[in-house]
Amino acid sequence: MAGPPRGGVAAVVLAAGAGSRFAAADRTHKLLAPWRGRPVIAAVLDAATEAGIGAVWVVTGAADLDEVIGGCGARRVPNPRWAEGQATSLAAAVDLAGAEGLARIVVGLGDQPLVPSSAWRAVAAAGGPIAVATYGGRRANPVGLGEEVWPLLPRTGDAGARVVIRNCPELVEEVACDGNPVDIDTVEDLRLWS
Repeated sequence: MAGPPRGGVAAVVLAAGAGSRFAAADRTHKLLAPWRGRPVIAAVLDAATEAGIGAVWVVTGAADLDEVIGGCGARRVPNPRWAEGQATSLAAAVDLAGAEGLARIVVGLGDQPLVPSSAWRAVAAAGGPIAVATYGGRRANPVGLGEEVWPLLPRTGDAGARVVIRNCPELVEEVACDGNPVDIDTVEDLRLWS
């Protein structure tokens, strides 16, 4: 007997890494560093939530983000293997999406506070197996991944969806977006983009 039809989308924020290049004097994790009066990741969670595409999940690991996550109503997805690379965080989200019967995830990074809700919405609305946001013609996040490509994604290492995007260009749809996909990787980045 066939199960119920699959469907639905989740906005997934990858936020498990150590942020080792961010050398704050007080040892603050980059995602919790103050950016325009709030933690960096708060702006990302606001955009993902305001997009209204579905549940918002945050894949966590190195830093305790519970206070920020709880404040926005997002769901914490723990990744105990976070130190093995970004692909393990993506795998944690894909596994949960599969278990919950979703058909698509839209994945962004917790250190990109200038990606607006409109980018999350535009990528979610794209119909192809893989949708990649572009900013001025440059590919970046968020990335939409349909369930048909989940088995192709690496489960170890630091490449995430890039491997499939590179190896299967016929599956990729580019989506022009507003905003800026800059990463807050260093204290200098924080100062420059605050």
